[in-house]
Amino acid sequence: MSDFNLNLSEAEEHLDDEDTDVVLGTLDGSTPAEEWIDAIRSGNVLVLAVEGDLNELAKGFARPVRDLGGGLTHFRQFLVVTPPDVEVDTSRL
Repeated sequence: MSDFNLNLSEAEEHLDDEDTDVVLGTLDGSTPAEEWIDAIRSGNVLVLAVEGDLNELAKGFARPVRDLGGGLTHFRQFLVVTPPDVEVDTSRL
């Protein structure tokens, strides 16, 4: 068996101190757009099940999220909304 060196103190330096929560929800028009925007401003990632026309349902918060530097990724029946500095890797799609 080979030697394996793992220095956890160095690894901790590369971890963000900020807490990012993943918020699960339903995008059906019942939640005000400002709530979704506030969640992104707080650094959360949204995973929203889309129930209806995505373009219509997201029009109230899509532009403000992008203006904040956030991202929107549509995957199957879900919309993943990320705050700035959080990217969704779609290379395997």
